[in-house]
Amino acid sequence: MEIRSFYPQPRLLMGPGPSDVSDRVLSALSRPTIGHLDPDFIFLMDEIKLLLQYAFQTDNALTLPVSAPGSAGMETVFVNLIEPGDKVVVCRNGAFGERMRENVVRCGGHAVMVDSKWGEAVQLDQLERALDDNPDAVAVAAVHAETSTGVCSDVQAIATLADKHNCLSIIDAVTSLGGIPVKVDEWGIDAIYSGTQKCLSCVPGLSPVSFNDKAVQRITARKHPVQSWFLDLNLVIGYWGKGSQTGGKRSYHHTAPVNNLYALHESLLMLKEETLSASWQRHQLNHQALKAGIECLGLSFAVSADVRLPQLNTINVPEGVNEAQLRQQLLNDWQIEIGAGLGDLAGKVWRIGLMGHSASQPKVLTLISALAACLVAQGGSVDSLAAVKSATKVYESAGN
Repeated sequence: MEIRSFYPQPRLLMGPGPSDVSDRVLSALSRPTIGHLDPDFIFLMDEIKLLLQYAFQTDNALTLPVSAPGSAGMETVFVNLIEPGDKVVVCRNGAFGERMRENVVRCGGHAVMVDSKWGEAVQLDQLERALDDNPDAVAVAAVHAETSTGVCSDVQAIATLADKHNCLSIIDAVTSLGGIPVKVDEWGIDAIYSGTQKCLSCVPGLSPVSFNDKAVQRITARKHPVQSWFLDLNLVIGYWGKGSQTGGKRSYHHTAPVNNLYALHESLLMLKEETLSASWQRHQLNHQALKAGIECLGLSFAVSADVRLPQLNTINVPEGVNEAQLRQQLLNDWQIEIGAGLGDLAGKVWRIGLMGHSASQPKVLTLISALAACLVAQGGSVDSLAAVKSATKVYESAGN
């Protein structure tokens, strides 16, 4: 078999991630590679930290991108903050709350579970009861935007409850950062992690994290060494914690993914140029347009409007529709990727992402047309033109 250079077919990425990446960010990837201790690169690292602080809305000094995808960001937070024997209250209302539990257990900790139904937000009264019943807990872990369900939980209230009970708050913002408000300092979040491939609209492979002073004190006062050498922030901070702006000299830890960091810098710069508030409004507008089109097609949302994410939409599969076949037709005939349901929602929903560069009027209208065509192919009776017109009216009312 002859192996040749790989050129993927262009796709419209409207699933749970990754999202589409702009030409501007892709171009940044192709810039000349330089050394990870080059003075020019260290200057870039300083700017990435400043831009991440803006995205997270924080002044935390320990704010950096972990050189691995969002799952490694999650593991970075847990392996640094949780020691053997620690008790952690974990809020689980989807697949990624379960991953938090697994991390606690792998750190040698004990996970106290606060379970909510898939498709519902974390129940604050249940969390408070768990904290009252476990006064020796050291942390509370929760997912802000649960990617498996499309649900947004009130992490400001969760962080407040954690602080009230002398616990650190650990927040998953993989799907929320850049798409909906995330205000680390204002909300009192102690440790948070995200990913680059969702609403930041960058390539996969990096995980922004941020820790406040209280969390850093816990890291530096550990009794046991961090179980992961690569993710040990006591070591990583020597590389990311100092730089040209402070006059410090960075110490070698690992070879950073230089070109991926070019791309992250560009995507964060684009976010700052747009402004956070405008990005949040854009994601909400495109959600409202999608909603209008979806409902005109006779489809419904699996999550109630009061806790529904604008950037990750779970749509109920109509009776009699082969959900996997429809997704395959979208991919084959329209070059559009959407996601299947996970866990309790497997086979019951589609997950449609409107994240980052994928949250735009042309892409939403294309998806609505494609969905209509695929539903008709399975015997459905839907009006594609009416659905597109309904979505277009939303844009027109917003001045687009």
